[in-house]
Amino acid sequence: MKKITSPFNINLQHESVDSQIMAALERLGESLRILLSTEAREHGLSPIQAQVIIFLHTHSPEKNTLSYLAKEFSLTKATLSDVIKVLVEKDLVQRKESPSDARSQTLALTPAGKKIAVKCGQFATPLLAPVGQLSQQQKLTVKHSLFTLIHSLYQQGVITIQRMCYTCVHFSPATPSPFCNLLKIDLTAEKLRLDCPEHEEKKEQKV
Repeated sequence: MKKITSPFNINLQHESVDSQIMAALERLGESLRILLSTEAREHGLSPIQAQVIIFLHTHSPEKNTLSYLAKEFSLTKATLSDVIKVLVEKDLVQRKESPSDARSQTLALTPAGKKIAVKCGQFATPLLAPVGQLSQQQKLTVKHSLFTLIHSLYQQGVITIQRMCYTCVHFSPATPSPFCNLLKIDLTAEKLRLDCPEHEEKKEQKV
């Protein structure tokens, strides 16, 4: 059996490119967590509260339900319900009856919630400058690698919801370029999407 060592073991990390990549991804993830936490605190919010209002501001109403958000953030409905309760008390989120199902509710931002969502949504701005300094080819290489990793994690069930082209029923893996059968466009490296509003999940064989 192959021995598995931690990618964070600094005595072994420099001997493995795989471990170095994992450590680099962890550093980037930690940077994003710090930036999000800092921005959230400025508005009296926890990181998950900030993430929720950002999601509500940037996604369509049919996704703005307790059930969908619980899956999106890999939380139990009870935990997510507590998050929403606080946001309602802060007058940032309001509950609305679903027009299609009287038994369920959708969530919407209040005017105050929208203002804070816009500000919180800029938490990752400091990373845009170094990304912008990469050449176009470097950007596309990084994008392809990240999309491949995310798709693999989705197939393993680590990521429960993914709205990327690879997981959509409209995606056709044609050559030389994949194709979107809904938008009728070639999905060149530049046009592949990570979070598509027209996404319809296809049933995949999970690992």
